[in-house]
Order: sequence, then C-alpha cells, then structure tokens
Amino acid sequence: MDRSLGDGGMALLGRLGVSFERYGEGWVEATWIPTEDACNPAGPVHGGVYAVVHDAAMNFATNAALERGDRGATISITYSTMRTAQAGDSLAVRGEVIRLARQIAYLETTITNADDELVSKASGTFILRRREPTS
Repeated sequence: MDRSLGDGGMALLGRLGVSFERYGEGWVEATWIPTEDACNPAGPVHGGVYAVVHDAAMNFATNAALERGDRGATISITYSTMRTAQAGDSLAVRGEVIRLARQIAYLETTITNADDELVSKASGTFILRRREPTS
C-alpha cells in the first residue's frame, strides 16, 4: 500500500492535485490542492472531479481494509457538494470503511476545507474480490 501514497498510482490524481498521505486499516487521508485541471472554465472545481476523488479515496480505504491479494471495485457512489473550492485551495480528504462484509464494503468519504468546513461528502459500496484460500 505504501507504493500508492502520493497520487495513488493514478497520474490523473496527481494532475488534479491529490496526494495520499496516510492510511491505516480501512481508512485513508489525503491532501488536495486543486489544480487548474480540476476546475471548470468559471473557476470552481468541476462537480465530476469530486466523484473521481471520492472514488479514489474509497478504493484506497477498501484496499487498506483487505488482506493482501484481495481487491474491491466500485458498485455505486453518491456524493453531494456543499461548498465550492477553487484552484489552490487547501482541502483534506478522508475515506473510511464503515462496514466490511464478505462480498460488499460500505464506505464514506469527506472533503473539508482549511476552516474544517464540509465541502463534499459521499457514500459508496464496493464489491469485494477475495482470493481463493490455498490449501
């Protein structure tokens, strides 16, 4: 998992300004300083970019909760944006597994600004692909 710190192994996240900093069992934290690539022509972060960031944080948190070799894949994500963010704003991202079942993981993510105000929040479900036990 350490090799996924920084851009999470996805160049797109680096271009958007996301950097994963810390993780533990079932959670991840990132800093996000949106770049111009993350913003629409009017200036604020584009709504769909929030979905990309939430999905990436949920994926990282899911993998941090699983055994080595097991993986998760997105089934659904629902997100809301409460405040705008601009290029250069300092944002914090936190993804967390709320419940880990045999085949499904339930997750929540938050994005907050420098004043610790909620910018965007998401919930999601991931299907789990667990490796077959070896005998």
